[in-house]
Amino acid sequence: MKYRIYIDEVGNPDLESSDNPNHQFLSLTGVIIELGHAASVIHPQMEEIKHRYFQAHPDEPIIFHRKEMFNNRHPFENLADPAVRKAFDRDLLRLMKNWQYTVISVCLDKKKHKETYSVWRFDPYHYCLAVLLERFVFFLKRNAACGDAMAESRGGKEDIRLKDSFERLWENGTDYVAPEQFHACLTSRQLKVKTKANNIAGLQLCDLIAHSSRNEILREQCLFKGNIYPFGEKVIKILEGKYDQEGQRCFGKKFI
Repeated sequence: MKYRIYIDEVGNPDLESSDNPNHQFLSLTGVIIELGHAASVIHPQMEEIKHRYFQAHPDEPIIFHRKEMFNNRHPFENLADPAVRKAFDRDLLRLMKNWQYTVISVCLDKKKHKETYSVWRFDPYHYCLAVLLERFVFFLKRNAACGDAMAESRGGKEDIRLKDSFERLWENGTDYVAPEQFHACLTSRQLKVKTKANNIAGLQLCDLIAHSSRNEILREQCLFKGNIYPFGEKVIKILEGKYDQEGQRCFGKKFI
C-alpha cells in the first residue's frame, strides 16, 4: 500500500517574530491517507458535498479553505444562512469522521526555541518537518508500506524552502532516522508541491483540521488564549480517533 502525507502549516517560521504572542507558535499538521482511499472515497465525496451546497462545477472547482468558509466568503456565501450552515457542518463533520486517515501534528514554541538555542538554532520549519517526517516514517514501517509527501504551494521562495528542507532530510536523515530509512520508506526525494487550483482533497482536509489540531495542542500545554468555536471543538473530538498511535502510545501530537 502507498500512503501520502498532506502537510499544512499554521503560523510562520520567522524566529524574529517569536516575541509577538500572535506569532509565537508554528505548527505543521500532516494527514496520512492511503492513495486508493483518497481517489475512490474522499475526493468524490468531497466533490459531492461541494456540489450539493455550493453548486460546484468541474470546470470551476470549489476549493475548501477554512478561513473563507468560516467567514462566509465567496463561494461560501450560502453558509451565512444559519440553517444551511448547520446542515453543512453536520454533513461535513460526518464525512471527516468516516474518512480513513491518520493525523500527526507538531507544534513549536518559537520563543522558547530562540531562547534555548541562543547561538545555534534549527530553522523552525525544518525542525518541525524533521519531527513530522520521522513519525511518518515510523508509521510506514509499522504498516509495512511506502509513501511520499505533498504540501500546498505558497509560491516562489517559500516553495523552494519547503523543497530544500525536505531534500536535506532525505540526504542527511535526523538524529532518530538514518537517511537509509527515509530512502527505504519514501518513494521520492522530492516534496510534491501543488497549488489550491489543483483541487487536492487531502490538502483541503488538512486545511480543515490544522487550526483545530494546533489549538488543541496549545490548550493541553495551557498556552491557548481565547475560545475555540463549536465547529473546532467538534473537529477536536473527531481527531481523538485519528491521531497516530500504537497501543497506549500516541505519536500523533508533539509539542516542542
